[in-house]
Amino acid sequence: MEKLQYISQGFTIEDQELNIRKALDNGIKWIQVRWKNAPENEFIKLCEISKKLCSDHQTVCIINDHVHIAKDLDADGVHLGLKDTSIEIARHILGKNKIIGGTANTISDVLQRMDEPCDYIGLGPLKFTSTKEQLSPILGFEGYEKIINDLKEKSLKIPKIFAIGGVILEDIERLQEIGIYGAAVSGQITSQPSVINQFKTILQ
Repeated sequence: MEKLQYISQGFTIEDQELNIRKALDNGIKWIQVRWKNAPENEFIKLCEISKKLCSDHQTVCIINDHVHIAKDLDADGVHLGLKDTSIEIARHILGKNKIIGGTANTISDVLQRMDEPCDYIGLGPLKFTSTKEQLSPILGFEGYEKIINDLKEKSLKIPKIFAIGGVILEDIERLQEIGIYGAAVSGQITSQPSVINQFKTILQ
């Protein structure tokens, strides 16, 4: 599984598509199509465009929240928030070979996600981020450390956890030391897509 995800950003379909194209041109291999509060027909159109672009670039295409859109487009999978469709229902709809990721904010969320089970966990936020309207309590590095240590104390295998929420290049080495698998990045890749290769080098 790739260790770097780009979570798409932009207020219009044109912005979203442009940012996705830039990320692909700079070597991203995993895109999560996320566009909150978009008109449904425009979101579906963006997902169709993204799926084709990702196929052309041999890049993983994950749809945020919308299981049926992911199914209809034969996307690579879906990412689900804690209040979205359950992992179990999504698995039933999408089948066993699609990627299903789930959001988590606390140790109990992580344990729930491991139990469900999803293929990877987006754990965060690391810091304040303006890309999310209803931000969960900020974890900071200490929060990640505590969750990883709690899992170790329970003698549980550490799942594939992606740090999310305001993550920048300078955070990656510290997150890796803690035991975090990868990172889901939005803002820095949107504004500076050339940074993708530096992320990939550290995350190898």
